[in-house]
Amino acid sequence: MTSFSAFWVEKTEDGVTHQIIERTTDDLPDGDVLINVHYSSLNYKDALSSKGLPGVTKSYPHTPGIDAAGQVVESNSPLFKPGDDVVAIGFDLGMNTPGGYGQLIRVPASWITPLPAGMTARESMIIGTAGLTAALCYDKLLKMGAKPSDGPVVVTGATGGVGSVAVALLAKEGFDVIASSGKADKADYLKGLGAKEVIDRQSLSEQNPRPMDAMKYAHGIDTVGGEILTNVIKGLSYGGSVAICGLVASPTFTTTVLPFILRNVNILGIDSVSLPIEEKTRVWNMLGTDWKLSSLEDMVVEIGLNQLSSEIDKIFAGGVAGRTLVKHEALG
Repeated sequence: MTSFSAFWVEKTEDGVTHQIIERTTDDLPDGDVLINVHYSSLNYKDALSSKGLPGVTKSYPHTPGIDAAGQVVESNSPLFKPGDDVVAIGFDLGMNTPGGYGQLIRVPASWITPLPAGMTARESMIIGTAGLTAALCYDKLLKMGAKPSDGPVVVTGATGGVGSVAVALLAKEGFDVIASSGKADKADYLKGLGAKEVIDRQSLSEQNPRPMDAMKYAHGIDTVGGEILTNVIKGLSYGGSVAICGLVASPTFTTTVLPFILRNVNILGIDSVSLPIEEKTRVWNMLGTDWKLSSLEDMVVEIGLNQLSSEIDKIFAGGVAGRTLVKHEALG
């Protein structure tokens, strides 16, 4: 039995509380592989779980953290052995299974990807679920035939975790990126990641009664939903595609069939939670090789467990840009 520190979220009569507590491996669920977590990250879903909001975690107390990277300590699986460097994201990690805000996790082998060659554990968690989601969006656009010569690609919610990685990846691969953001003070940040143009999200938020707009974007990656997604669809060029992966603004949008039957446009759904591990591993490996980003350190803030509560509050206040890396102290 080994003791370890964990970020602990508890619901009480007075509301939701956070503290760092000591737990033991006996407290962890059954699973194939015990992992010493070196890094995690802070995502919007982690913030929802940490605030006790519905839709993520069903029962409390709980340790969030949908991302984890570290080393295998014990394994009952032939796929992994002690000392292996691994990444675990998605599935039920950090939702209803103790997550990466604990120094140790125990999970099924089917949730785990070997750390890609050419990538450090730190880099993998700067990418995390958000970055992998961005890469999945890009991958799906490529499958639909997207290429730089098509024209500009709009990225909504561009200062967020998904948006930041999407901007950097598209720019690296030669696409002209139009970054949409409500944070005017982050224009230089987005241009530093490779955006050719930064637009105020208000220009995409206004209701537009026309079923279609002028063709402005060859393709898009949308992280917010709502009226913004509606206007992106209306502004897609003939044969354009938009990959959708978020609902920060709204889980709904309104459109007619006209963009689809007159401009041949496509909506591409993206899921990084239940996606089979083989597909996750393929895209992780791309991020360690052909799609490796040199700008990861430009989009990250590093914190420890004792800073999580304040960073979670910043998310809901709209005060976070890029990626927030959670580093654990050495175990023991």
